[in-house]
Amino acid sequence: MLLFERILFSYLLVVNTGALLIMWWDKRKARKGAYRIPEKTLFIWALVGGSAGAYAGMHIFRHKTRHTKFRVGFPLILVVHFLIVARLLWHIPLP
Repeated sequence: MLLFERILFSYLLVVNTGALLIMWWDKRKARKGAYRIPEKTLFIWALVGGSAGAYAGMHIFRHKTRHTKFRVGFPLILVVHFLIVARLLWHIPLP
């Protein structure tokens, strides 16, 4: 594995784990009626590369599943990230 691929994999692992944990933390806060993590923060984590973790967290913890912007936004961001990573790693042309 090339250095670039290792760095990319490590980055995506960290940011997706972080996004998953933030979804868990927000769900936990929601159940306790505590101060919540802003939706903007959840989307920022998804946009910087954590879309898979955020999408997984949404389904694992059944959190934000009724909100259309999350049901549509997270998968859409995930597809865009997949296309970008495919382009970077396998030189697949973008549509």
